[in-house]
Amino acid sequence: MADTKIQWSEVVWNPATGCDRISPGCDHCYALTMAKRLKAMGQPKYQTNGDPRTSGPGFGVAMHEDALDLPWRWRKPRMVFVNSMSDLGHARIPREFQARVWATMNGASKHTYQVLSKRPERLRRFLEACAQWDGYITHNGAPAVACGGNGIIVGVPERWPLPNVWVGTSIESDDYTRRADELRATPAAVRFLSLEPLLGPLPSLDLTGIDWVIIGGESGGGARPMDVGWVLDLMAQCREAGAAVFIKQAGSVLGRAWGAGSHGEDWDFWPTYLRIREFPQAREAIPA
Repeated sequence: MADTKIQWSEVVWNPATGCDRISPGCDHCYALTMAKRLKAMGQPKYQTNGDPRTSGPGFGVAMHEDALDLPWRWRKPRMVFVNSMSDLGHARIPREFQARVWATMNGASKHTYQVLSKRPERLRRFLEACAQWDGYITHNGAPAVACGGNGIIVGVPERWPLPNVWVGTSIESDDYTRRADELRATPAAVRFLSLEPLLGPLPSLDLTGIDWVIIGGESGGGARPMDVGWVLDLMAQCREAGAAVFIKQAGSVLGRAWGAGSHGEDWDFWPTYLRIREFPQAREAIPA
């Protein structure tokens, strides 16, 4: 477990690490840069190198058995960002391992988990039609039997989709709004979008069935600008669709213009109409 500076979560949990860039929103990936630094520091989880064309040092996809039981050890309920240093929808994360991650989220159910992927089609297929794998029995698409970190056997979930797991996808430009269509077809208690880094307007975005929208500009060196007009348009779309809005950061470009810090995170300098940080309500799950 590690505390996080991400405003919409409390802690991160990385049962897998590593990824590959697949779209322009990945160009300045913070996790890739961090993995390279952690590899140089000798961190065991970051010794697998990825393809230099799409990944980098320490950022090859790797699974970590010893991290699967971490949520069982946390006494207080927490908001958990799953795989902040990877993507649970990545093709190199086997379905068997995905099942064990979901079994942990089912068993350690006092926590709320946020699963964010740029590959929502793979998560949808996994959650719609889990097969039966050796060592794991599934029921209605949910991992039914797995062993928690303290030896507790996790049984069939009482409700499906799991009411404590939020599923989301990232969209950076109008070319990738199809990811929202995949998400909309995914069984989830909460469906959310991370529109960060927001690189352009999203006129094709359909927010039907989306519960929560996170909006943010890009930060760091070479940050690409975000236009306030794009944000206002999205806020209006959210209000019409009934989706909660969370404005995360203005990004480096607007941040410098407003004096809001290097990442645009100091919202005391923002216009008051952008100071919105709402959270969603989970929809009622169906008995499994």
